[in-house]
Amino acid sequence: MLSYRHGFHAGNHADVLKHLIYQYVLSYMSQKDKPFSIVDTHAGAGAYKLADEFAAKNKEYETGINKLWHAETDGMPESVKNYVDAVRRFNIESECTELDVYPGSPWFALDQIPLEGKTFFHELHPADFELLRQFVRTNRYRKAIKGDGFSESIGLFPPPSKRGVVIVDPPYEMKDDYQRVVEYIETMYKRFSGGVYMIWYPVVDRYRINKMEQQLIKSGIKNIQLFELNVSDDTEERGMTGSGMILINPPWTLKAEMETVLPYLVSTLTNNEGDFRIEQLVDE
Repeated sequence: MLSYRHGFHAGNHADVLKHLIYQYVLSYMSQKDKPFSIVDTHAGAGAYKLADEFAAKNKEYETGINKLWHAETDGMPESVKNYVDAVRRFNIESECTELDVYPGSPWFALDQIPLEGKTFFHELHPADFELLRQFVRTNRYRKAIKGDGFSESIGLFPPPSKRGVVIVDPPYEMKDDYQRVVEYIETMYKRFSGGVYMIWYPVVDRYRINKMEQQLIKSGIKNIQLFELNVSDDTEERGMTGSGMILINPPWTLKAEMETVLPYLVSTLTNNEGDFRIEQLVDE
């Protein structure tokens, strides 16, 4: 588990899907003038230099954020524009004139969290945690927590504000991560059924994805939606061919937005060689 470093994959197609939806959810939550809490179970380093040894090894960002960075804005869905604008702003804040750095999920959280909203970022890898700690700059409203986010974050919900978002994106290097995700969501949902829960998953092993979906469907949890972006067909060989996001209690506008966004991403990122899924797994 400690061999995983998200820097290898920073800005790839999976990050595009994950962070675009994450930003949309946080923006929607911020429309109300009330604080909310954010829990990130696997926060990573917080930000990534695209020229460093990790990101530069496979340059996965070139087929992800880089394509959107250079895309024409005409015909670009509004939420995609907002996501690309956010990445541009992060580069400007980092004193970069081109696409040189990519923000992790903690930056998107801190960018959207309202005044007096609380954020809790968990990371187990010691090197990434140290980078995360420096990035977050812990205070009374934002915490960087070293440890297993599955176990360390259980007691954080229900939040005092009775409003909260949880993003769950383990590396899935350990096969039991799929089962741990389901058990974690079931536990958190019992504690606070009104939260927005976001599960990211890689398309590597379709059998395990299907099993996770079925377990969530049978869990008794209501209002579950799935959004998946595939850059190529499923394969039995090693490697990620796509990724997905499963949301519980998503914004009511999200599904319609993704019906425009996902076809656009298939066209722009894969030259129409990929495909997508949009499913309502469980009704409200």
